[in-house]
Amino acid sequence: QVQLVESGGGLVQPGGSLRLSCAFSGTFFSIFAMGWYRQGPGKERELVAQITGDGNPNYPDSMKGRFSISRENAKNTVYLQMNSLKPEDTAVYYCNAWHPPTRSAYWGQGTQVTVSS
Repeated sequence: QVQLVESGGGLVQPGGSLRLSCAFSGTFFSIFAMGWYRQGPGKERELVAQITGDGNPNYPDSMKGRFSISRENAKNTVYLQMNSLKPEDTAVYYCNAWHPPTRSAYWGQGTQVTVSS
């Protein structure tokens, strides 16, 4: 069974940076495509970034420039580097794992990011 545990969230001032981590428990991490999503207050969950098993990142146009996703397959971990944070980036950030062979998706519990002065 796959389990995902996010960490690294917190309170940061506008213009600051945070790096989120997602620890994957399970087997064959390198097969999974990993992603970060977020859900702000009163908003729908939206995609922030995705990365394939072999490390190719993909970002929606609205997320390009300030967010960077990476993974370390040896550590079963995926990261989200967030720079130049804005108050509108305030949200719960969720880690997602997608298993292409079975088309199964798994979610973490989320980590709160608050951007405020």
